[in-house]
Amino acid sequence: MARTVDPALHARRREAILGAAGRLFAEQGFEGTTVAQIASAAGVSSGSVFYYFDDKPAVFRAVFEQALPHNEALIARHQGTEEPFAAILDVVAGLAADADDPSASGMVVELLRRIGHDEQLGVVVERASQVVREGLAGLVARGIEAGTVDPELDPADTATWLENIVDAAYLGARPGHSPLPALRRTVARYLEPGRTERV
Repeated sequence: MARTVDPALHARRREAILGAAGRLFAEQGFEGTTVAQIASAAGVSSGSVFYYFDDKPAVFRAVFEQALPHNEALIARHQGTEEPFAAILDVVAGLAADADDPSASGMVVELLRRIGHDEQLGVVVERASQVVREGLAGLVARGIEAGTVDPELDPADTATWLENIVDAAYLGARPGHSPLPALRRTVARYLEPGRTERV
């Protein structure tokens, strides 16, 4: 008789593995982290890690795969908004919400190291990034139409810049010091109508 899988337990164990993996990859790097270490930190056996993931690169990719549903929900929350300027600030803040996490910058550094060695990782990151760029570009265009965003800005270029400044917040953030106030202020001033003429 086949063993019944408890979906809640399955989800908790997978989440525990990814949480432990993220911390270890950030602290020790991808190469310096073993599956046995991940399993021990997650409180499971090494065999359990391989039950959920094919190999160590799959565990690393899965940490970043979590960004896709998060980004989709963040953008979807502002569909039909009547305040695109405020929505852009909210999306940017949502993207950088955990930038002050002690392991965040380490994971970004490891991502930059790994992405050229793992084609599937590149696909994962690009899918999550595309959702953000398209969503932000749409909000910027709507802000321009509403007169709350500088009409001199190109929506697609601006979306890419906004994504880049969020990435920079992760690399430059100090643990325990949120970059969100400065990030929101920078973005708000960049988007304001008339800023182009004053630069």
